[in-house]
Amino acid sequence: MAAPGQNLAVVVHRAGDLRLENRPIPEPGPNEVLLRMHSVGICGSDVHYWQHGRIGNFVVKDPMVLGHEASGTVVKVGSGVTHLKPGDRVAIEPGVPREMDEFCKTGHYNLSPTIFFCATPPDDGNLCRYYKHSASYCYKLPDNVTFEEGALIEPLSVGIHACKRAGVTLGSKVFVSGSGPIGLVNVLVAKMMGAAAVVITDFTIQIKNETPQEVASKVESLLGCMPEITVECTGVEACIQAGIYATRSGGTLVLVGLGPDMVTVPIVNAAVREVDIRGIFRYCNTWPVAIALLASKRINVKPLVTHRFPLEKALEAFETTKRGEGVKVMLKCDPTDHNP
Repeated sequence: MAAPGQNLAVVVHRAGDLRLENRPIPEPGPNEVLLRMHSVGICGSDVHYWQHGRIGNFVVKDPMVLGHEASGTVVKVGSGVTHLKPGDRVAIEPGVPREMDEFCKTGHYNLSPTIFFCATPPDDGNLCRYYKHSASYCYKLPDNVTFEEGALIEPLSVGIHACKRAGVTLGSKVFVSGSGPIGLVNVLVAKMMGAAAVVITDFTIQIKNETPQEVASKVESLLGCMPEITVECTGVEACIQAGIYATRSGGTLVLVGLGPDMVTVPIVNAAVREVDIRGIFRYCNTWPVAIALLASKRINVKPLVTHRFPLEKALEAFETTKRGEGVKVMLKCDPTDHNP
């Protein structure tokens, strides 16, 4: 265990103000575990909170620890914890319901309005050396799954939830809009779920100055048909428009990327062609699925990690992410172990 005060953390104070600070090592409650953090990925939302101090209605009013794509090792367990013990390697699901409300009862705990979520104001994240979390939302990693793979379960979960909501199945033709980390995991999951063909903008389709209709026709010519399913991962108005135009009549468009509150879309086009438009909010019940996929080697997320930094160089890591370099930047929080 580190000496008191040796809990280095990445803290955003307000827009543009990101700091490395020492915080007290927390004490786990009866149903919590204390974790020595190992690998934490930087998400676009972390950068957004640093740059803008808010995302929609979530505003940074007090200093907040960033980070929610994470894995670590159990070092201490609360009195009520029976399924984990010190030394267990775990992946952390960042969203923990605070109460058993109607959404939890129906299995949609991600929609619970009072949910705790790492690095969403006012809740602290886990980009630090030591972090406590609900034991029920820490999932033991098999020996053949690395810490980095464990941290990547969070973005992978977005892909699993989106593709399930989209109804991807054997033979599906899928259009993925946006080739950031979330677009890429949606490609991986769609293929694993049986999609026969997947096209993704910026890889198989280069987008420059085309209109949304021109993008849609590019997708159709490349696939040889209009896709039954479109997964929109950018939140950009023109891309949502292209997603509607591209999707086959009777198909489904899933909105994953979040942009401005109000966007102009060709809703009548979608309505008269019976194109279903679905939203997703994070994920639920995905960690066991993701762990099974990683352990069985059905999905390989390792190539997504393009940069690694020690926690002490977190500010440099955030600058790298902000510049859009690479795909996934991973911070290594354990000074004694920088292995994947």
